[in-house]
Amino acid sequence: MLRLNKIVLAACVSLSALYGAASAQDATVVAKVGDVEITQSELDLAIANLDPQLAQLPDEQKKVAALSGAIDVKLLAANATAAGLQDDPEYKRRLAFIAERELHNAFFKKNVVDAVTEDEVKARYDKEIAALPKQEEVRARHILVKSEEEAKQIIADLDAGKDFIEIAKEKSTDPNKTEGGDLGYFTKGRMVPEFEEVAFALEKGAYTKTPVQTQFGFHVIRLEDKRDAPPPAFEAVEQQVRQLVMRDKYLALIEKAKTEQTIEIVDEALRKGYEEANKAEQQPEQQ
Repeated sequence: MLRLNKIVLAACVSLSALYGAASAQDATVVAKVGDVEITQSELDLAIANLDPQLAQLPDEQKKVAALSGAIDVKLLAANATAAGLQDDPEYKRRLAFIAERELHNAFFKKNVVDAVTEDEVKARYDKEIAALPKQEEVRARHILVKSEEEAKQIIADLDAGKDFIEIAKEKSTDPNKTEGGDLGYFTKGRMVPEFEEVAFALEKGAYTKTPVQTQFGFHVIRLEDKRDAPPPAFEAVEQQVRQLVMRDKYLALIEKAKTEQTIEIVDEALRKGYEEANKAEQQPEQQ
């Protein structure tokens, strides 16, 4: 069963995207259907509510698709009104549901989307970073060759004082040979196991005294540096952290509303499912 907080987070993402895309009230008329005007604000709403496949179109095509849909709606809405469908009970039921959903969304925008402050986002980032476990990462260079004999000769050359970077540029078969075999920093799980095990066991400045065989060939590895991996920069994860703050604000609003109103679920199976989902939401998230 999906955790409610995951569902809520997904809802926060979609709602914030919707309001971000269609919050400006632009009364510019972009089209008319008879005497009925379609404004830029309505077009923005239509764009925000496009089918996901159409939402992937380039901006200009997306605008045309949204406008086409808005015109179709105006055309048939006029026919529906002329036919008296606005008095149909099923229409009224659906209209009431949509009206409540939009009230929910408007309350969400005011009390969640617009209520999040930069200080809250930064504080949540600091909290999440502080909770991250330390993770070691290394920076290594390597020289990759096809045979064990070649690798052994390279190790002998290094023992004789030859430069690792120059040998890598000359003899390595890896595309990064032009950078002297520099692999940059990496954490465990990023390289094949045989390579990773040796790289993390080396001391800074040391190189392997025997060839390391992997599926790619034979490696001679030198460890350049070893350190704790730095946390992601605030700018890189700001939007994800903002969603977490929004989720917490939304859940707090829901919990407060539950204490103010009575919820009764008549269907027994639905009641149990609802209660189980809410219990799961209260438990710590498992990574």
